[in-house]
Amino acid sequence: MTIDQLIHVLAAITLFEMMIAIGLGVTFGELIGVARDWRLLIRAAAANYIGVPAAAIGLLILFHAQPLVATGFLIAAVCPGAPYGPPFTGLARGNIVVAVGLMVLLAGSSALIAPLLLQLLVPLVAGDEPLQINAMKLVGTLLLAQLLPLAIGLGVRRWRPLWAERLKKPANLLTTILNLVLLGLILVVQYETLIGIPLRAFAGMSLLVLAALAIGWLLGEPGGVKRKTLAITTAVRNAGVCLVIVSSSFAGTPAVTAATVYALFQTISLALIALSWGRVRLPIEGERKSPQTPADPVPKGAVP
Repeated sequence: MTIDQLIHVLAAITLFEMMIAIGLGVTFGELIGVARDWRLLIRAAAANYIGVPAAAIGLLILFHAQPLVATGFLIAAVCPGAPYGPPFTGLARGNIVVAVGLMVLLAGSSALIAPLLLQLLVPLVAGDEPLQINAMKLVGTLLLAQLLPLAIGLGVRRWRPLWAERLKKPANLLTTILNLVLLGLILVVQYETLIGIPLRAFAGMSLLVLAALAIGWLLGEPGGVKRKTLAITTAVRNAGVCLVIVSSSFAGTPAVTAATVYALFQTISLALIALSWGRVRLPIEGERKSPQTPADPVPKGAVP
């Protein structure tokens, strides 16, 4: 087995385990509550499957990114539903229940939508290079590595809630370990490419993170924590799905490096943004302002 094949297998195992862990921590009630809010779902779909990919295409063209590098960033841009969405939403004081529901619904739907989007969008950044995405092959891979384990986790949570509670913590710990091992392996293998990343690439990544936040915010419901929740959920892209796609379609190329670097960069950036945002309390629509404290009476003898 070559190192590239090892990375692909490890990425698939990591995604499979991560989706089980996600399912173990979500109840059907939470999913149904979010799924019934069709306005929110339409806004979330527009932000994640239209807004962010469009922003990524515009930035890649603006920065004249090399085709394989551009492809790596584009793959990251079309993969929503990251498991870091809910904890970052909690740090930002958003609606965690809504964030959990959106995470599951976006992660599940991306198994079908992400490959189709990539088949359509990759030629826009490929230039003269014959870069292609086998959408049907990717759909099959993601259905097995993403949708099936998610269904398993949800099923255990629904019919064996005690098992789910016992398994949830070790499953989340295993997810963290597998992600660290996978990212560490890619960083070691792609070290020479990593040290050659120009500063303008980090400027482009910063703009993409901010653009994704802005898109989620603008498409969110005015007034209330759902707007903040959609902004955070939209900005955090799913590194697990992204690495499965890029390692299976473009193994050993700068596309893997680009996707890995963006995964790390967005995670650190959004953690800091969420922490800062959590210190700012936004007014909620319809919330009554607390009455002002009446002025203290002027003591007798004092000059008014």
